[in-house]
Amino acid sequence: MSELRRDPIVGRWVIIDPERGKRPKDFLQAENQVTDPSNCPFCEGHEHMTPSEILSYRSPNTQRDKPGWWIRVFANRFPALHIEGDLRRQGVGMFDMMNGIGAHEIIVETPEHNKAFVDLNESQIEKILWAYRDRMLDLRKDDRFRYILIFKNFGKNAGANISHSHSQLIATPVIPKAVREELDGAKFHYNYKERCIYCDIIRQETSMKERMVEENDHFAAFAPFAARFPFEVCIMPREHSCDYTTITKEQVLDLGKTLKSILRRLDRGLEGPAYNLALHSCPNNLTKETTWDTMSFDFHWHIEIIPRLLKVTGLEWGSGFYINPTPPEDAAAFLRDIEL
Repeated sequence: MSELRRDPIVGRWVIIDPERGKRPKDFLQAENQVTDPSNCPFCEGHEHMTPSEILSYRSPNTQRDKPGWWIRVFANRFPALHIEGDLRRQGVGMFDMMNGIGAHEIIVETPEHNKAFVDLNESQIEKILWAYRDRMLDLRKDDRFRYILIFKNFGKNAGANISHSHSQLIATPVIPKAVREELDGAKFHYNYKERCIYCDIIRQETSMKERMVEENDHFAAFAPFAARFPFEVCIMPREHSCDYTTITKEQVLDLGKTLKSILRRLDRGLEGPAYNLALHSCPNNLTKETTWDTMSFDFHWHIEIIPRLLKVTGLEWGSGFYINPTPPEDAAAFLRDIEL
């Protein structure tokens, strides 16, 4: 079983998982990315190549773990965290550790092998967004889990081992350090100004327009003021909400349109770059340790999209500083001008 170990200096939790180093080469290295549909475990008709499905949206009168699905969710065959067992929090001298308990799931976004996310129709994208919500709601019932992250790796440079379009979900027994920094920053701003900092950002970006890529009734997509990477884009709901699972049908429709449009702009303007996408929602409020009085007021769920155009170097690793050669104002203008 994997372990979670805490860095005592910065408070970062790290997953130590030697089993992942024993995976077959097809699943291990990005340079050996699975691209052949005859060998793809995510393709329709290959359901026997994966663990049994946890959730599926499928045609009526079709059977579990058989063809006929539109969206299919199952446990990662090589999970970073395992759902069975106890946390067994313990100290090892001055260090803290626990068993690698959590959930690690695959969300296959289409039964068609050669369709990328940008090729999917809006109805299919809406189903993907509902699947995110359904899996988050279900996993929140487990009080071992403090945080649930949805993420997508597209392209081998972004860490995708299988080219078939899919997202992943990981539920952890701790709040990741990067997320905690966002939560703490949002709470500090709210305590000082009694306003959500994300709502302030949306008002600023909507007013100035220079970093706005596109907007609709429910969402704003813009290049962050202090973007770490070229063409980084953030998507936020206009209406304040800390929790993605409260999303409405009307919001899902607009989010699907926004997400597809932004990814098409990146695809056409940057010639199909690899990218990482992450959905940041609030922690699991069922656990007392992650609840505070102002969370529903100070945090704001959002999606981050980062094209993998640059490699992270020793400067970034050593200092935490990022060098972005493309001003976000220029990136936003470039993306706005792309014809869809």
